[in-house]
Amino acid sequence: MVKIFIAVLVGTVAMIVIFTAIDASTRANADEVAYIVNSNNTTSISVSISGEITRPGTYLMEGNSDLGDLIATASGVTSNADELAYDTSYALADGLSFYIAPKYDNNDVCSLEMIEKVNINKDDSETLQSVNGIGYTVANAIVTYRENNGNFYRIEDLKNVSGIGNATFEKIKNYVRLKD
Repeated sequence: MVKIFIAVLVGTVAMIVIFTAIDASTRANADEVAYIVNSNNTTSISVSISGEITRPGTYLMEGNSDLGDLIATASGVTSNADELAYDTSYALADGLSFYIAPKYDNNDVCSLEMIEKVNINKDDSETLQSVNGIGYTVANAIVTYRENNGNFYRIEDLKNVSGIGNATFEKIKNYVRLKD
């Protein structure tokens, strides 16, 4: 009986060691997928993408890449991605991050109604204020920023507007779009 117990114990320990090695190998391979190394000897840039993207993460891209290239490298957008909230022709630069906003509320899986959004490149101050988190002052700051600097080409550029920090951006990012 003791021999059987020892044999089962040794077998169990061996299986644990084998499965641990397989798990570590799998995790190492997953990390390799998340960081794509460019094979050419051109300038590489590091960019991040999150939100409604199949494989969110940080990627090394060629210096002349655009958002469309990054999305393709990240295996595309999900079916819930709002194509009015990003511009695939936007040229990438080192250190940038991109958020792909949803069309439908992810917290309400039964919802068939699209999220009501404002156009940060066209809507007036009053319309912008319809978004929870954009008050009178911030709405006017968005309009002023747009008049002085031109259109927004990515929603993350809202962080350049006076009065919009990370907390406000996180609150409003799903309720804005770039185009109609």
